[in-house]
Amino acid sequence: MLAPAANPRLAHARPFAHIAQFHPELTAFRRDLHAHPELGFEEVYTAGRVQEALRLCGADEVHTGIGKTGVVGLIRGRGTSKRMIGLRADMDALTMSEGNDFPWKSTKGGMMHGCGHDGHVAMLVGAARYLAETRNFDGTAVLIFQPGEEGFAGAKAMVEDGLFQRFPVESVYAMHNWPGLKPGCFGIRHHAMMASADRVTIEITGKGGHGAHPYLAVDPVLVAAHIITAVQSIVSRNVKAVDGAVISLCALQAGDLHAMSVIPGKATLVGTVRTFKPEVQDMVERRLHELCTAVALGFGATATVNYERIYPATINTPRETEFAADVAESLVGPENVVRNMEPSMGAEDFSFMLQVKPGAYLRIGQGGEGSCMLHMTRYDFNDEILPLGSALHASLVEQALPLAGG
Repeated sequence: MLAPAANPRLAHARPFAHIAQFHPELTAFRRDLHAHPELGFEEVYTAGRVQEALRLCGADEVHTGIGKTGVVGLIRGRGTSKRMIGLRADMDALTMSEGNDFPWKSTKGGMMHGCGHDGHVAMLVGAARYLAETRNFDGTAVLIFQPGEEGFAGAKAMVEDGLFQRFPVESVYAMHNWPGLKPGCFGIRHHAMMASADRVTIEITGKGGHGAHPYLAVDPVLVAAHIITAVQSIVSRNVKAVDGAVISLCALQAGDLHAMSVIPGKATLVGTVRTFKPEVQDMVERRLHELCTAVALGFGATATVNYERIYPATINTPRETEFAADVAESLVGPENVVRNMEPSMGAEDFSFMLQVKPGAYLRIGQGGEGSCMLHMTRYDFNDEILPLGSALHASLVEQALPLAGG
């Protein structure tokens, strides 16, 4: 365990010391979830384990089926305040095969917790138990266990299902493990923590023909190759150097691998666009339409661009960012809190919640240099950080909703 001796401030952090007592139980809980991964909106077992844990720890209310398989637990403090603070953990796994061989490895082929959502759930369950046992706050902690973060927009589903109408929190917080940051550290920043994620599909229509007589055809593969190269100019020549953007065309489908001399009539490109600012996102979408159409026309072909906005950028609000950073410092000291962490071009559907409510998204260190990164077959959540993550969740509630005279 990340012992208090490793960080003297933790010895005086009441939530950490309390939660450390049931660290083995949290570890067992996390590993059970790891062994039983479930995909977005299929988290029946996971949601059931969460409901059981919340009831056992004494949650005042447990609500199920929000956003399909989402679970919300309510824990009320000792005061009379009607204020509410939201804490969110994502529950779903990934469609990938696990390469680990420890006893708690995935029992389901082609499915694993390769992003640490099992650990996120366990940390919030740990916070729930502490908050229910101590109730050292005045208001209500709203514990949000969200389905479908990995591409299913589960946060959006919960919001559209009335999450914040039923539980009107004044702010909401989430935390994600980060292998590139050492244990005992937190990272956060004002404004954009994560990029938006958009899907681009480019359909190119040419004229099929014989590979030996290309002058009689309009080769969509050639057009696709020129489009792949041309769209890279959008970031380098249309986006300001101080504004981040990424365009990656990641898949090309055309023709038949067994037909070496057949020029196909169509080709399809699929990729992603990542941006932080809506105006940059708008410009990239517009330039993709213009550029692809023009390049295809230059070869006598046509190109149709389908631009889908999947996840918006994850934008932390200033007041809540500062508050969350201060809470983290109260646990681990200022030297272990990165307040201007480099934003990631990855995406996160907690962004949908931040579009509705003020809040902040943090990173909790779990590895450091050389650690296995997220979405890799040998990734595993670091159980040593479970008490610290739970303590951060609990401290956000206690410090946002202090008892009078506390």
